[in-house]
Amino acid sequence: MTRWSDLAGSDPGESYAARIAAAAATGMDMHGEAALVEHWLRRLGTGRRVLDAGCGTGRVAVRLAERGCDVVGVDVDRSMLQQARAANPELDWRESDLARFRLYPDERRFDVVVCAGNVIPLLAPGTLAQVFDALAHAVAPTGVLISGFGLDSAHLPSGCPPPDLAEIEQAAAASGLVEVERYASWQGEPYSGDGYIVLVHRPAKQRDQ
Repeated sequence: MTRWSDLAGSDPGESYAARIAAAAATGMDMHGEAALVEHWLRRLGTGRRVLDAGCGTGRVAVRLAERGCDVVGVDVDRSMLQQARAANPELDWRESDLARFRLYPDERRFDVVVCAGNVIPLLAPGTLAQVFDALAHAVAPTGVLISGFGLDSAHLPSGCPPPDLAEIEQAAAASGLVEVERYASWQGEPYSGDGYIVLVHRPAKQRDQ
């Protein structure tokens, strides 16, 4: 069970979707994650295949699909996936713990794997290494993994302990990933040690597709 399951309860999908809708109604930009993913897809120029890892109610995945990306969304929470399927029934939504996520046989890897919405701090304790291994395997040899998360209580859900950035960096490196960029937000501001970080990693070595 993930920390998200512990904090959110047994059926968080509807209430989470309502909070997102309320935020969008205020005029808040809800598409920063998708915009940064698109920036990297253009920068890489290798394709538009995206894995939204920890997709929740599908906000990022649906936006990317609207922009012409080939998107797969995966999440461990069934109630969140119900909301995602309602938002776009045509997309490929998969129920899986990220620590156990595997590509289908002969499935092509992804140009971008994105982890938004504090997915990393909300992982089940002790699964960080397995999750990075799984996501590293899902990234194409020329692709990137983009993960964004809070580093302090002001940027995390109530009750979620702040993650250890050094431990995350070690897990990424042990999975064969090399950091290429870090930002202070999904809008791409330079990171200066504040309470939120977006990391971009690429595979250290070329792998067979």
